[in-house]
Amino acid sequence: MTSNSAYDELMAHVRGTVALEQVSGLLGWDQETQMPRGAAAQRAEQSSALEAVLHARQTDPRIPDWLGQIHADDMDQTAVGNLRLVRWSYDKKSKIPADLAVELARITSEAQGVWADARAAGRFADFKGILAEVLNLRRQEAQALSEDGNLYNALLDTYEPGMTADELDRLFGALRQGLVGLRQRINDSGVEFPELQGSFSKDQQMLIARELASSFGYDWERGRLDFSVHPFSSGSYNDVRITTRVAEADPFNCFYSTIHEVGHAVYEQTVDRRHGLTPSGRGASMGVHESQSRIAENQLGRSRAFTGYLYRRMLEVFGDFGIASEDVFYQVVNNVGRGFIRTEADEVQYNLHVMLRYDLERALIGGDLEVADLEAAWNDRFLLDFGYPVQSAADGVLQDVHWSVGLFGYFPTYSLGNIYAGELYECLLHDIPELQENLDRGDAGQAVAWMGERIHQHGSVLEPLTVIKQTIGHAPSEAPLMRYLNRKFGEIYDL
Repeated sequence: MTSNSAYDELMAHVRGTVALEQVSGLLGWDQETQMPRGAAAQRAEQSSALEAVLHARQTDPRIPDWLGQIHADDMDQTAVGNLRLVRWSYDKKSKIPADLAVELARITSEAQGVWADARAAGRFADFKGILAEVLNLRRQEAQALSEDGNLYNALLDTYEPGMTADELDRLFGALRQGLVGLRQRINDSGVEFPELQGSFSKDQQMLIARELASSFGYDWERGRLDFSVHPFSSGSYNDVRITTRVAEADPFNCFYSTIHEVGHAVYEQTVDRRHGLTPSGRGASMGVHESQSRIAENQLGRSRAFTGYLYRRMLEVFGDFGIASEDVFYQVVNNVGRGFIRTEADEVQYNLHVMLRYDLERALIGGDLEVADLEAAWNDRFLLDFGYPVQSAADGVLQDVHWSVGLFGYFPTYSLGNIYAGELYECLLHDIPELQENLDRGDAGQAVAWMGERIHQHGSVLEPLTVIKQTIGHAPSEAPLMRYLNRKFGEIYDL
């Protein structure tokens, strides 16, 4: 067999696997948005059955044979990227016993429903039993994957290839110090802003949410917007779906959740279509992905220019809602205040929420914290970090879906994405002098196109850190993010 024919056979096999992975993703989307609650046990069996098929394909013994016959030196950059990703996936999946992969799929599907019920009731006790099962399985997986005994790094590598906890600690240590100092100066300023008044109907919120999605480049011919308890983006290539949620007293929850998920979705929709149904046809990593959602939500969506547009549009749709001017509205959107929910947190405090979860899940994976003690550990850490107590498990340890579906190692990619976004935004401002004028019209198109050219189109052909370094010209640090936050909130709070 020639090198080219081996590559063709390998990619034909992989395309079938990717298609089935997309089917699995659709099952997950349906479970969060449309599935009747009574179908949870049946869905768990469906998910585990599909995982058995996927694991068999991902560990097919023909894969190393094909890889051994392919001469990478004769391949273009895309093919080399595909080969790297296939080898990476095979190396990981072949270390995980099939029965463990199947059981993980089953138990995490079941755990989602248990978590949703426990969150609605605000009772961690209803969830901790199945969470302990999920944790045990993920620790087994980490043990199978780890080559040096560092279980957390083995899981982190699943979402951010090449990243380590030591490097995160370096970046987060400097970031945490800067954030705590900035928040203290804001608290000491004594400045307070008014609140929105009135009720904002679901239908009117969704009218604006859909407009915002369009402004940030969402292709409705290849996507749809639904509701879920925890907003998310799902899918790739020609089927990329997003969800949001609505609170009639707080339209920002809906609007900025939508913009955030559109940032993810447009990344997937803009990957070069030649990569569709190939290993390269997805975003480079969760950290790079998060950079796209956070820069859309914050640096663009919460800018003075874009909030001016949003203020005028909200007046047209809702009438008077108690805010006197665009400048005051900008302050209200960016208010740094008390709150429990990560996804609703302001830019100054958001990463403190992430670091709390990062430290707790490392302790869980490392065996230094038991699930039975997790709620108390969460509440103690939150009081230490934020200065006021958690009132309900729904506002604390139960607020995020991630641990129920086994996403240990995922949380730190949120803050890593913020760090990347800080770097990218400085480049964006340099390259598009008219950016603020565009945003004042509600037009993020030029910024999205800039991201598309430098980040999106490559999919995962390039390694995560490579695509970031190639765009910004150096190794990333937390400094640009802190410069942005100090400048923005220094102005808002007259520091």
